[in-house]
Amino acid sequence: MKHNRYSSLAPMQLIALVREVNKTGPNFKCSTQWDGENKHDISPTEMKYTQYTFLVTLVSILDYCSAQPSCAVESFTVKADFDPKRYAGKWYALAKKDPEGLFLQDNISAEYTIEDDGTMVASSKGRVKLFGFWVICADMAAQYSVPDPTTPAKMFMNYQGLASYLSSGGDNYWVIDTDYDNYAITYACRSLKEDGSCDDGYALIFSRNPRGLPPAIQRVVRQKQEEICMSGQFQPVLQSGR
Repeated sequence: MKHNRYSSLAPMQLIALVREVNKTGPNFKCSTQWDGENKHDISPTEMKYTQYTFLVTLVSILDYCSAQPSCAVESFTVKADFDPKRYAGKWYALAKKDPEGLFLQDNISAEYTIEDDGTMVASSKGRVKLFGFWVICADMAAQYSVPDPTTPAKMFMNYQGLASYLSSGGDNYWVIDTDYDNYAITYACRSLKEDGSCDDGYALIFSRNPRGLPPAIQRVVRQKQEEICMSGQFQPVLQSGR
């Protein structure tokens, strides 16, 4: 494979080159190509345009890629200065992205309270399908701890099913965003890929109102879904009051 004088340039060098070309105009030397016995002369104008177009296209691709959000879990931002006292109260799930395995199906709600020592606890309800056909009501309890006090929105949740057929365990519980009065987005990643992105995780979109969110807040929620690399992966959660 032949290399020209631009093939060894780093992406940032290419960007700088195109910016310089934008200022001064393309200034590349013409070359002559042979095809068998036929000689094709490329005019200086054609060569300048071809090389210039190639570089502009390449830089556009690089700019697009650099603008995409990182899917490394540790790069995700969470709610700054999270206040559990304002977060406390009743929330209704409007949409969810399921993890692998058993997960609440519909009519999901959670009520958070703050105990005397400042610990946040929750009781949650929902319906779950067992064995692919048996739909039952599920009651869960959870306790939350904050591993790093400087990031209170990154919590760890210990949960217990209040029946023998429900699972118990622990997950990360990150509050990605909330305005406390209308919506909240929570996220948990159970396992990571080698590149730091999530291999198995779940997220929930909560509302104080089981009937839904206004359009302005829906736009905020969609933006946050993109930021945690889960755009298009959420399913609506039925809230029928059962």
